[in-house]
Amino acid sequence: MNAIDYVQAAALLKERDQILILTHKRPDGDTVGCAAALCAALREQGKRAWVLPNEDVTSLFSPYLEGYLLEEGAEPRYVVSVDIAGRQLFTPAGEAWLARGIDLAIDHHPSQEFFAAQTCLDAGRAACGELVYDIIRQWGPVSPAAALPLYVAVSTDTGCFMYSNTTPATHRVAAGLMETGIDAQGANKRHFRTKSLKRLQLESLLVERMHVYDGGALAVSAIPLADMARLEATERDAEDIAAFLGQIEGVRASVTIRELEDGRCKLSVRTDQSLNATRVCALLGGGGHAAAAGCTIPGTVEEAERAILSAIRQVQGRA
Repeated sequence: MNAIDYVQAAALLKERDQILILTHKRPDGDTVGCAAALCAALREQGKRAWVLPNEDVTSLFSPYLEGYLLEEGAEPRYVVSVDIAGRQLFTPAGEAWLARGIDLAIDHHPSQEFFAAQTCLDAGRAACGELVYDIIRQWGPVSPAAALPLYVAVSTDTGCFMYSNTTPATHRVAAGLMETGIDAQGANKRHFRTKSLKRLQLESLLVERMHVYDGGALAVSAIPLADMARLEATERDAEDIAAFLGQIEGVRASVTIRELEDGRCKLSVRTDQSLNATRVCALLGGGGHAAAAGCTIPGTVEEAERAILSAIRQVQGRA
């Protein structure tokens, strides 16, 4: 393990050129925002930099990557991952670069596997975007081109600054980004105040199928593939739907199960830190943060629910 801080990471990137930036599977605002912002800032420093195309990116986040994607004929020489904690989170295209070797990982997950030659990790950051912000500031003021995707990175990973991972430092980063003149209000409306009809229908199904435990403090629900197909819902409609059950009064921990096409289920655990989500998901081969973690396991929705309940009871000491 070769750990470095953000000052060292900034100096290292300053020395490099032909830089390729990788995002994780099922990309969220943090990984996309970090990649777009870092690419923009590197180009402003005169570097050749690109973001590796991600086949899973939805139309909600793809606009932030426009103009930054890897060009045909480009020859990257230095590979950076952003917001990727483990090898299982690399996309199929990213796995080829993982096999070649990741030069630098920038991350904020305590479950980081240290797969890179050098790792810039700060598990105290609410979002990887906070860390990338400090890296970019080592080169000078953050431009609006980098600030907008960074704001999206920070705001989405904190649930518009409502999650328990939000700190005073998070708000200071957000304020610094807003001072560049970006349309923060527009970004917040796009990501937090706009829902498709299909999204509302998915939320309704989650409530209908919800199982509650511990006097209503724990809620578990699922979205089977059949429902996604019946509603003709897309991944954009289901973006960050794991946060929904936690909005129900009395719920302190929730599990959202997404059935996948390969006979597996993706489980997303969200808590108010009354339960350590990372410890729960680690028992099933996953990871993340204390208040937000996930894992993917084989089996049906019913089998996934039994498995996650067993893991929760084990962490609670009630197995």
